[in-house]
Amino acid sequence: MNQDIIINEMISSDWERVREIFIEGIRTANATFRTEAPNWDEWDKDHLNICRFVAKQDEKVVGWVALTPISSMHAFSGVVEVSIYIASSVAGKGVGSRLLQQVIDSSEQNKIWTIQSMIFPENAASIYLHRKFGFEEVGTRKQLGKLNGVWRDVVLLERRSTVVGVE
Repeated sequence: MNQDIIINEMISSDWERVREIFIEGIRTANATFRTEAPNWDEWDKDHLNICRFVAKQDEKVVGWVALTPISSMHAFSGVVEVSIYIASSVAGKGVGSRLLQQVIDSSEQNKIWTIQSMIFPENAASIYLHRKFGFEEVGTRKQLGKLNGVWRDVVLLERRSTVVGVE
């Protein structure tokens, strides 16, 4: 694992580089249904203001992770969806593992009991990463949405905490 990677809480001044990495993911056509990156205000509104982290190497953001609530209903207050994006320049170097571990630890400290992720089946590296951290495959959601005019499936994975929501 890359020891020169520092994990910090994401702050608004990280946004420009976070957005660049997001755009890199969009261009793969295997990371998101989005075809354009949002601006900071849109992104900030959609994601929890806790459990947002960036990975930095030589003070440059090389990856990020954040959580989105799946519902506004109180019963689901501890259930979120994770987004994680890694710059291609550091793919396979442990950055994703460091970020995912950080967000899992932080989520449990913030009383989150389930983290889910919807991943295109073609994104084998992301599926592998999530499974490595205890995410289990719930199933495949067939033709969940269209991307560039093509119906796409997603694999739904989830990780249930063993320390939060276990009563």
